Amino acid sequence: MECKRNISEFLLMGLSSKQNIEVFCFLFFSFCYLAILCGNLLILISIRCSSLFNQPMYYFLSHLSSMDIFYTSCVTPKLIGDLLVRRKYISYTNCMLQVFAMHFFGMIEILILTAMAFDRCVAICKPLHYMVIMSRSRCHILIWASWVGGATHSLSQFCLLICLPFCGPNEIDHYYCDIFPLLKVACTDTTITGVLVVANSGLIALVTFVVLFGSYVVILFTLRNYSAEGRHKALSTCASHITVVILFFGPSIFAYLRPPTTFPEDKIFALFYTIIAPMFNPLIYTLRNTEMKKAMKKVWCQNMFSEEKHS
Repeated sequence: MECKRNISEFLLMGLSSKQNIEVFCFLFFSFCYLAILCGNLLILISIRCSSLFNQPMYYFLSHLSSMDIFYTSCVTPKLIGDLLVRRKYISYTNCMLQVFAMHFFGMIEILILTAMAFDRCVAICKPLHYMVIMSRSRCHILIWASWVGGATHSLSQFCLLICLPFCGPNEIDHYYCDIFPLLKVACTDTTITGVLVVANSGLIALVTFVVLFGSYVVILFTLRNYSAEGRHKALSTCASHITVVILFFGPSIFAYLRPPTTFPEDKIFALFYTIIAPMFNPLIYTLRNTEMKKAMKKVWCQNMFSEEKHS
């Protein structure tokens, strides 16, 4: 296929054309983005500055918080800025970079969630071998593998799009550059490309969700042999993971595991995995986690006390 295009920018249709709705969305998503940054930075700093960083689960959680910040920052600042202008343009180069970055950080997040499920599975099913299996070197390997997996996935998606010809129209019915809306405005038959996208993104989301679901079934089956207190503690931790997985994977599977077409509801579902899930992750992982709350109090109370002492 010839790599040719007659357009240098795309026009994003955004979430709504009504000004009063856009003003509300600007205030709401500004609050959401601030909450995402503050919440995830709070978790990240609290873990890095405490002994929790030496525990595999919190080591993965610190990386998940970093990915939440990077992932949502690919879309949300642009969305917030566009809500203040009438015509929402994005250059061709920035559009391609946004697709690459979204799939890069999104795939890393999926693989980190998988590593966290594996960690909980080992902790509950093989508690005596836990520290041997989940050694720090193995945790490093899992994180590096997540980055390699993210790069491989995003490059494959990027290569599918970069050679598509775009000769007009240039209107994308979305608030960011996503693959299916871009396929819709390409001036060539994109049937094969669409099938490849579904086979790549859609199947990855589905298979990962099935693997995660299977791991939690194994965990629940193993918990029958635990005491009531042990079951409560394990279920409390696993409930946080399951909530995050459902929030992230439910809309993702709807978005990518289907025939390559677009629906008006796509923008609403996309909000869940681009903004809502990253915003709720810090709350989900802290409200039900006693160790996390203790670490946050210790780190931040000590900092405040030392500042008062110096002053």
